[in-house]
Amino acid sequence: MDTMSGGKLLAVAKAGGVLSLCAALPLLGVLGCSAGGGTTGGGGGQATQTAVPTISTTDAQNGALLVTMADSASGAKIYYTVDGTTPTTSSQVYAAPFLAASSMTVQAIAQATGDSASNVASQSLSLSIPSGTLVWSDEFDNTSGSNAEPNPLVWTYDTGGGGWGNSELETYCGWNSSTAPCDTNNPNAYVGTDGYLHIVAEEPSNNVYTSARIKSEGLFSFQYGRVEVRASVPEGQGFWPAFWLLGNNLTTVNWPGCGEMDVLERVNAAGNPDWNEGSIHGPGFTGSNLGTRYNFPGGQTAAGWHTYGMIWKPGSVSYYVDDPTQPYATYTPSSINSFAGASWPFDNGQSAFLIMNVAVGGSWPGSPDQTTVFPSSLLIDYVRIYTN
Repeated sequence: MDTMSGGKLLAVAKAGGVLSLCAALPLLGVLGCSAGGGTTGGGGGQATQTAVPTISTTDAQNGALLVTMADSASGAKIYYTVDGTTPTTSSQVYAAPFLAASSMTVQAIAQATGDSASNVASQSLSLSIPSGTLVWSDEFDNTSGSNAEPNPLVWTYDTGGGGWGNSELETYCGWNSSTAPCDTNNPNAYVGTDGYLHIVAEEPSNNVYTSARIKSEGLFSFQYGRVEVRASVPEGQGFWPAFWLLGNNLTTVNWPGCGEMDVLERVNAAGNPDWNEGSIHGPGFTGSNLGTRYNFPGGQTAAGWHTYGMIWKPGSVSYYVDDPTQPYATYTPSSINSFAGASWPFDNGQSAFLIMNVAVGGSWPGSPDQTTVFPSSLLIDYVRIYTN
């Protein structure tokens, strides 16, 4: 991706008694301006004002942009909005680059511990991208001739054991995980020469299990659009494959306040009919409260290749299998009315990151048995995001 950099037009302006610097960014023909930080004080004392954050963009696909923010002050938090409202320290905390596929005004402030908040950085993005346009994807291409690491600019890992809150049995291993039972010579997540992402459940020794949980947290996120994964799912007693999303505000409001959207999720051996479940979770509605099963047509199983998709719009989350024009479940804020104290977390301004994993055992599927085949793989052909 090429960084879109504008020329610098420098101007000095008087802002609140402090000299500030504005940069005119001819990005998409729109000027962006941010007031500079400095020291302010009165009554004999001085407080340091945090440096203004920078807002930059890189090309995604078909006119979409990836928005990245940074601040030069050590440990500063960046707070931002995308709806043109002025950000405050109650706004969303910037956690990862996010996809911009429609017109928006990004505004941000930064604040370091002990300092006052910065002035506002602002950038307007004028985008006109037709509905149904592919704006981001990972196709998991690999022409290297050997198994390859998933793109480290997009994907990182959850690692370790401990049950993950669901009494799971596996230890999750990253690409470079070397602590037993993980093995760098036999990675649990890799892009094969076949052009698929492999997430492999292994049993390296009796009743010891390894797998992988790969995620885009801190590296890539998006809010609103149609996300789709083409996958072939491992089916066997104790397997729990999934493709799902969590809000970027996980680190500030925790789960389930961040919201969870489960696009692909199933357990155990093939059923009759075989099935996939699409669910949402949030404050006041977790567990099995809001999940809908999609039953595959006769003769089809989740082990075959299918596309699993989610359509995320303001006020709704819908799921489909194979045909985006035929959602099998649609959730709206009214869907949670029957849950005391529940609140809808999917329109609070945060983007969400992607997760793919295969759990082994746990509170939902139960443990593997003598019929369970190891190694077994969740295969991912691609992950794609389209405009609504």
